Amino acid sequence: MATATQNAITLKGSAAIIVEYLNYGINSILFQRGIYPPEQFTSVQQYGLTILMSKDDKIQSFLQNVLCQVEDWLSRGEVDKISMVITNVHTKEVLECWDFKVQNEPGDGPKIDPKNPPTSSKELKKIQAEIRDVMRQIAATISYLPLLEYICTFDVLIHTLKNSDVPDKWNETDEVKIQNAQTVQLKSFSTGLHKMDTIVNYKMTD
Repeated sequence: MATATQNAITLKGSAAIIVEYLNYGINSILFQRGIYPPEQFTSVQQYGLTILMSKDDKIQSFLQNVLCQVEDWLSRGEVDKISMVITNVHTKEVLECWDFKVQNEPGDGPKIDPKNPPTSSKELKKIQAEIRDVMRQIAATISYLPLLEYICTFDVLIHTLKNSDVPDKWNETDEVKIQNAQTVQLKSFSTGLHKMDTIVNYKMTD
């Protein structure tokens, strides 16, 4: 949960809020888009909503490793975007890409000072209410996104600054491209230190 100092959210706390949202958001997308069978999910209560989370140990471990690294980079202001890419298992064609775009915000203070890191006095309840609205929109996308008729898999890509330290096991990858793509932007939320935009890009079917 968020790190608080005198009711203020720190950069690390803000990064934790963002990563928590990404974990619930990605799991919800996996369920809503039918990437894995519904019996592989369990329901939890978060943000005042019922959210379906994967019970698969490999998926949980994969997301934990990825999001741990995301949190580290976020707390240092080194992330531009996190992309969840859904591909056709057989053809490797990208059918859908969920972009989680991050913008650094100034918080309550002036310019960033290493000796006096910025904080945000925005209430956690208000932030979570904004996240709840986005999660509701994610759940509603099933009403207009094309049915994924093929067996699909997913991956998570992190777009960092060029000078970021990248772990040895991580590889650089090309930009994701979707043919005949349509884009829908969901609502945004902000911690006061990070603003998060959620966008889904999908392939239009004939």
